[in-house]
Amino acid sequence: MSLAADSTTRLWALVAKEFWRKTRRRLRAGPIYRWRYSGRTPERVLIAPPDLRLADPQIALEIYYGRFPLSGHLVETGGQSPFLVDVPNRGWQRSLHGFRWLRHMRAAGTELASANARALVSDWIAMHGNRISGIAWEPATTAKRIIAWLQHSSVVLQGAEFSFYRAFLRSLAMQIRYLRSVAKEMPDGKDRLRARIALSFAALSLPVPATALRSATRNLADELDRQILPDGGHISRNPLSVLEILADLLPLRHTYANQAEQPPLALINAVERMLPALRFFRHQDGSLARFNGMGATIHDRIAAILRHDDTGGAPPLHATHSGYERLSMGGTTVIADTGTAPPLDVSSNAHAGCLSFEMSSGRQHYIVNSGVDTYGIAELRPLARATAAHSTVTINDTSSASFAHSQRLRGLVGSPLVGGPKAVPCQRIDKTGIQGFVARHDGYAHRFGLHHEREVTLSAGGNILSGFDRILSGSNGAIKNDGRDFVTVRFHVHPDVQLFRDQKDRLVLTGPDLDTWVFVSPDVAAEVEESIYFAGLGGPRRSHQIVLSFKASDISEVHWQFSRTRIINRLEAERG
Repeated sequence: MSLAADSTTRLWALVAKEFWRKTRRRLRAGPIYRWRYSGRTPERVLIAPPDLRLADPQIALEIYYGRFPLSGHLVETGGQSPFLVDVPNRGWQRSLHGFRWLRHMRAAGTELASANARALVSDWIAMHGNRISGIAWEPATTAKRIIAWLQHSSVVLQGAEFSFYRAFLRSLAMQIRYLRSVAKEMPDGKDRLRARIALSFAALSLPVPATALRSATRNLADELDRQILPDGGHISRNPLSVLEILADLLPLRHTYANQAEQPPLALINAVERMLPALRFFRHQDGSLARFNGMGATIHDRIAAILRHDDTGGAPPLHATHSGYERLSMGGTTVIADTGTAPPLDVSSNAHAGCLSFEMSSGRQHYIVNSGVDTYGIAELRPLARATAAHSTVTINDTSSASFAHSQRLRGLVGSPLVGGPKAVPCQRIDKTGIQGFVARHDGYAHRFGLHHEREVTLSAGGNILSGFDRILSGSNGAIKNDGRDFVTVRFHVHPDVQLFRDQKDRLVLTGPDLDTWVFVSPDVAAEVEESIYFAGLGGPRRSHQIVLSFKASDISEVHWQFSRTRIINRLEAERG
């Protein structure tokens, strides 16, 4: 079976599986199953688990005045309940029904904020509590809401009348029973893991039989063992998933301790692996490297998580199971993607960025990937995922992986990565004064019969980043001049960095710090083209990219180098 046919078969198998899952989920929301979600109402909330996510009392005030800044969008309700406002943005709706914004009411710490929180929860119960349908009852959203209601129950229930107290607990119990019923039907990935986390929170925070806690703990442990890789990465290969999962796992570990319950060994081990993994993906300015769905970093979120990191020490340099390499020397950090595509089920945010890298010097990023605009226009997402949006090689202006962008299938499976590198052998280079790697991928082999090999080394105390990009024939013969051997090497420059040519025709990159980097490529003339940096905090920004273009039949290997000088040498570089 050909590679393309195999990818198509796996895609349709995924579609069939998701169709069956959704069908079963609809049945569970119907009248035949709904009676299962009624039952005994818990008497009280035993404990309100902590929430590590950032909270802003000003947002609580905005919500009081009917302005809801959620999921990158501000919606003014004009005095109506937000659950009555027709907002077409599904991300905003999911954030609204997820109730994570309750943390801002907790941060405000006022009776007014508590009363507003209670009124909004009461609105949701009245409008959605007894009708299991729509975005409000999507399993992933339900899991977020259960966690948020438990974490901020003290704010919601402060000063509550008995009737509301009972209605709150009755609705919470119904949501928990529903989530327990559909959790095993959820698509693979972090949402399914979060559902297991939510059910564990519920078993710890409410008076339930000991068997319920044991079952929730066992299911959580199984999911953690399956989704968290030995090096602490997530099976999706998305650095953001590590951050989001830790934001739930750390409070859960704390809640086990507060309830004098032994957390599962899988939870303890997962946290101990994931904290170093988070540091692995972090540049010195605190932001996470932009690979496989990572967009803009909110630095305080990472700082809040890493305050719980007792491992300390320098970040690891290898993440072989996740498929990444890190070079770090003299204030220079390089993080590179050296892995295969993630499993099809969890690849809807994966990028075709194999062998791409990012380079930062001190707290300034110089070479980056374009990242994603998390809350931006969905139509731009395929551009951000393409190989050309990454600092790596493209052949014949195509991506090293394929994506399923069918509108008919998006509602079922999203836009998974259905083809890409199947083998990415990587050899680490660690010598005295040198860190590096040599890796090769076969993402272009089935279309063009070509492989891309990249060798990168960091040396001279972090002052020289040297690389070789080689195009190899799959048959080990000469590369044919058949019009299918056009190669482009791209280095995307961070928009805060100035890029100019000096009098020696070298490209010079200068940041707002004290460092200047000079780029040279003796084999191919370097050109400067426009680019887009999607991962800006305020949305996409214009930027530039350094481009090397050549035909592999003429040149099968190009050498390039970034060398760092200090500000003392900057004027010399400008004068040439």
